[in-house]
Amino acid sequence: MKKSFLDPEEILDQLDVKPNMIIADFGCGSGGFTIPLARKLEEGLVHGLDIQEQPLSALKSRFLLENLNNIKLTKCDLEMPRGSKLEADSIDMVFIPNVLFQAENRSAIIIEAFRILKRKGILVIIDWIGKNIQAEIGGQISKDEVVRLAKDQGFNFQKDFKAGQYHYGVIFKK
Repeated sequence: MKKSFLDPEEILDQLDVKPNMIIADFGCGSGGFTIPLARKLEEGLVHGLDIQEQPLSALKSRFLLENLNNIKLTKCDLEMPRGSKLEADSIDMVFIPNVLFQAENRSAIIIEAFRILKRKGILVIIDWIGKNIQAEIGGQISKDEVVRLAKDQGFNFQKDFKAGQYHYGVIFKK
């Protein structure tokens, strides 16, 4: 069986996801990470956040079919102040997969993650490595730039992790 660009299960196995966490999936799309996160969070909750209605609608259909009742979807603009619409200091982990490369205001997204994370909350960022078709369409953000942006907003770099052949993964703590 051919592997996709990102293997959500493989990536989540590398993270310290606990069953009772509250996690925000920034730019959740149609749920590539939201659904696997919800399965891991037996007593927790996943906030799936996206600016586009269509993927959110598709995701809602998917999680209803799978009888997952621990996903809450919100249509929002994460590049706006308080864009997630979530309460400050309310989230255990913010997950940002393949979002920053296409964002105009990357700092705003990192600022919003910091605002909603609890003290010692975890920020996980996954994005494209090097030059590729996706980066050429939307832009590109290097791992070094992600680390700088996160540190500028008060995050502490924790470690890198394997996110597949075409992506890098970094973890920060608030």
